[in-house]
Amino acid sequence: MSVQEYLDKHMLSRKIEDAVNAAVRAKSPDPVLFISNHMRKAVPSVITKIKARQILDSRGIPTVEVELFTNKGMFRASVPSADPSGMYEAFELRDGDKGIYLGNSVNRAVKNINEKISEALIGMDPTLQSQIDQAMIDLDKTEKKSELGVNAILAVSIAACKAGAAEKEVPLYKHIADLSGKTNLTLPVPAFTVISGGKHAGNNLAVQEIMILPTGASRFEEALQMGSETYHHLKAVITEKYGAHGCNVGEDGGFAPNISNVKEGLDFIKEAISRTGYGEKIKIAIDVAATDFCKGTKYDLDFKSPNKSGQNFKSGEDMIEMYKELCAEYPIVSIEDPFDMEDWEHTKYFSGLGICQVVGGDLLMSNPKRVERAINDSTCNALLLKINQIGTVTEAIEVIKLANDAHWGVMISHRSGETEDSFIADLSVGLTSGQIKAGAPCRGERLAKYNQLLRIEQELGDQAVYAGEDWRQSS
Repeated sequence: MSVQEYLDKHMLSRKIEDAVNAAVRAKSPDPVLFISNHMRKAVPSVITKIKARQILDSRGIPTVEVELFTNKGMFRASVPSADPSGMYEAFELRDGDKGIYLGNSVNRAVKNINEKISEALIGMDPTLQSQIDQAMIDLDKTEKKSELGVNAILAVSIAACKAGAAEKEVPLYKHIADLSGKTNLTLPVPAFTVISGGKHAGNNLAVQEIMILPTGASRFEEALQMGSETYHHLKAVITEKYGAHGCNVGEDGGFAPNISNVKEGLDFIKEAISRTGYGEKIKIAIDVAATDFCKGTKYDLDFKSPNKSGQNFKSGEDMIEMYKELCAEYPIVSIEDPFDMEDWEHTKYFSGLGICQVVGGDLLMSNPKRVERAINDSTCNALLLKINQIGTVTEAIEVIKLANDAHWGVMISHRSGETEDSFIADLSVGLTSGQIKAGAPCRGERLAKYNQLLRIEQELGDQAVYAGEDWRQSS
């Protein structure tokens, strides 16, 4: 495109004339700066440059960071990562050279951004999120984004979303709400990880994490306070029994005392809540991640104890009875992945009991086809959205719409390998998910999300609404 064609396309000759006249009328002491600012608002931004690099996530494993440029500035995004859960999620592209970062480097994904994606997106309007995302999907041409890598595509998608918000001069959460057609912005109830187990910790606890939800708080700020205070009381409770070494933490920041029985962990949390005085204002959630210890049709609750493995096998029916007992004894309101990712039968039966929210994490993998199947079969009643399992902002919005239409709960989730990027905080508010899972109320990469929610609540002022007791209906 020639200079004259560009001027004609955006009617810049007229806009320049208008800017000069405005500077004269305003009697600006710095007409050049005045005209520059005037033109910046008058000329629509386009993507001018995209640059990617390899950085490290919270586990010290490589991931992708992107800087996307428009005439409004530079917009940075980085993607979370985790161990692949299976064949139904988008493909995370890694180099595979065992001599470099043990095979985990992402230089191929970075190269795909710097060469292929950049070339395809230069000149596009950053406010047109769906067009940007579709351009990358078309460029990749695979169902699981295995050509370019979901880590490459998602990083650019998030950066473009941030640039789109800046172009519209609105907060990121408001831009996301606009993209999704939402009008009621809501601060989510945080699901704080307080005890870690499963593959996220070095103890013998089979379930992956036990969380607390301050549903009785009146504002997010109060919810964060309640979570932090409970976390520190829990530290004291664990220390009293196991000493300071019992307070080592897992990947998500939850304490990892060397317990093997989930009831012991729940008793610790119950005591910690009691010491805070918050009582019924705090509920409990469990992420079982049962796929990790499913052996055929049985569940090995001692899978992390080599000397005991096989002695504590439970059938699907046994697991259901265990969950019923736990929910009767403790204030448990949500259980994620209570069965294997392919155990639709037991998940459906347990969900049908109506005892608590049943969240599909590994079961669904944020995959629209899996979500539609679960909706049609009434298999579970809540979606766990991990954006790097699906790959673009647009697709995340679409899968949440499926969950909303089914009147499901929606929990936006972090990953075990996180970065300082707080995007999911804005995503949760913009999509009114009502629930967010971002780890413990400690560790910088986790707190980045919670602290961003504090900022959003303050910015919204009197218009801020905390999901609270409506954590499942906020959408």
